[in-house]
Amino acid sequence: MKRIIMNGLDQKIRKFNSCDKNQLVIQFVKFGLVGISNTFVSWLCYYFILWINADLYILGSIIGSILSIANAFFWNDHFVFKNDHNKRSGMLKRLIKTYISYGGTTLFSMILLWVEVSIFHLNKKFAPPVNLIITIPINFILNKFWAFKDKENR
Repeated sequence: MKRIIMNGLDQKIRKFNSCDKNQLVIQFVKFGLVGISNTFVSWLCYYFILWINADLYILGSIIGSILSIANAFFWNDHFVFKNDHNKRSGMLKRLIKTYISYGGTTLFSMILLWVEVSIFHLNKKFAPPVNLIITIPINFILNKFWAFKDKENR
């Protein structure tokens, strides 16, 4: 089992090393721009719910996450990872993978949010930006090499 995992990891590292580095940087910058819009959508929902009732900060985070992931899918599909295969074929599959990848890091981010606020008493207004440092690179890797991978990277 260990050998299978190591071989799979070795293949992924080779694929990453064989990528066009300029294209990778351009996609990461575009992904960052999309991330800014995702953050705006998410925080708009989060801070709106916080304004209504500060005790509902987790609900605000959930609503913001759902809407920002939909935003992320649209822009990543049309702007960041637009390849020949990114037409209608496979759109539902990419959408599901997008929700899974962002959902995983969002769940992790929400756990971090709870820990930061409940245990470390970080201000509820400042915790979400701290989490971005961790989730942005993870989301890029998951989207680039899984949700929106092109035929060349398979």
